[in-house]
Amino acid sequence: MCAAMYLNFCYEVFCFISCILDLYATIMSTATFLDEMRCSPEIIDQPKVEEIIDVIEHVSEHIPHSPKRNLAVSSSVRDLLECPVCLNAMYPPIHQCSNGHTLCSGCKPRVHNRCPTCRHELGNIRCLALEKIAASLELPCKYQSFGCVGIYPYFCKLKHESQCQYRPYSCPYAGSECTVMGDIPYLVTHLKDDHKVDMHSGSTFNHRYVKSNPHEVENATWMLTVFSCFGEYFCLHFEAFQLGNAPVYIAFLRFMGDDVEAKNYSYSLEVGGNGRKMIWQGVPRSIRDSHRKVRDSFDGLIIQRSMALFFSGGDRKELKLRVTGRIWKEQ
Repeated sequence: MCAAMYLNFCYEVFCFISCILDLYATIMSTATFLDEMRCSPEIIDQPKVEEIIDVIEHVSEHIPHSPKRNLAVSSSVRDLLECPVCLNAMYPPIHQCSNGHTLCSGCKPRVHNRCPTCRHELGNIRCLALEKIAASLELPCKYQSFGCVGIYPYFCKLKHESQCQYRPYSCPYAGSECTVMGDIPYLVTHLKDDHKVDMHSGSTFNHRYVKSNPHEVENATWMLTVFSCFGEYFCLHFEAFQLGNAPVYIAFLRFMGDDVEAKNYSYSLEVGGNGRKMIWQGVPRSIRDSHRKVRDSFDGLIIQRSMALFFSGGDRKELKLRVTGRIWKEQ
């Protein structure tokens, strides 16, 4: 009897240890799978902000919003709304497996329809309960540290942040892929200290651009110049690029601020020589638009190379352009 009891006890211990090992193997497999998903070199196009906003607005119409707002959002609730693969906040449609594990719509293609937590098939199950929980929340704008004091419903927060007037600006410096972002005072200091740009005060300017070999015009850029006037900052760009098969030069002005404020100002550019001149008048573009976007829209003074060399005089083998301009505030 004692021997039988002992054998039965040993068997139960063996089964318990086997279960523990199986559980450990499952946990390690899941962790490895998640790491692979986060570090996977496979490139999947993530939904654009505009696409997510469209889905959110459509879903919000069918989700009743609680009249009681300003709920305290605990860390556990934030964890529930965090995708286990990309670690970003989830927006509708939020997917779940048959065991209730959730996943954002952007990561679903990456896991090949397998739950990253339990490895079960995902299918097309929506987690409406979690979407309703999210609809009851209000959160501060992520640009709070830049001055935004707004509190927004969870499903409206993403759209607000894509248009928030306090969102940081990208560095306007051309000729390098600078990734620095910040508010205007920070960027002005950054341009002066790190990029060593020319800083000028006043609303008029007279610049000379020289290039010893003007036939090399493949995306050549000259040093950015920043002007301070009317309590604002403006960036003057001058660069060469190919317009189809024709080499051209372009000069344009960008406003260090939002587009609404930029429309309060106008500017003119003039270039000439040998008794001829070209004049451009326009509205400065906001630095929300990259310098490449402005250049490729041809929103500035465009000078063909043959004309630029004619303006340069001499033997037309060296570029010597003098660009003058003025900035004024519209009444």
